[in-house]
Amino acid sequence: QVQLVESGGGLVQAGGSLRLSCAASGRTLSSYGMGWFRQAPGKEREIVATISWSGSSTAYADSVKGRFTISRDNAKNTVYLQMNSLKPEDTAVYHCAAAPWGTVRTPPNKYDYWGQGTQVTVSS
Repeated sequence: QVQLVESGGGLVQAGGSLRLSCAASGRTLSSYGMGWFRQAPGKEREIVATISWSGSSTAYADSVKGRFTISRDNAKNTVYLQMNSLKPEDTAVYHCAAAPWGTVRTPPNKYDYWGQGTQVTVSS
């Protein structure tokens, strides 16, 4: 079992930055592909960014490309999402998730473990 706990969310003005963290316990994350997903009220969950289990590949939704960066620190068993130039449309609950031996192409239904999420609110 892998337990995932997100942190770092909050209220920020448009144009600001936040860094989300996803800390894992129970197992090392080194063999898991990781993803950040978000869900806004009344909208479907969408994938934001993914990083392969090896850390060699990353992928981003078009809406965040160039503004968000996903990274991982296996020594700390933590995955990060650096979010810059935030926009009001980035407002959502952000969840991290883990997929065994996942790649950047791993579909959402293959992610076995999910965190509870952290709220990000961007004011205009």
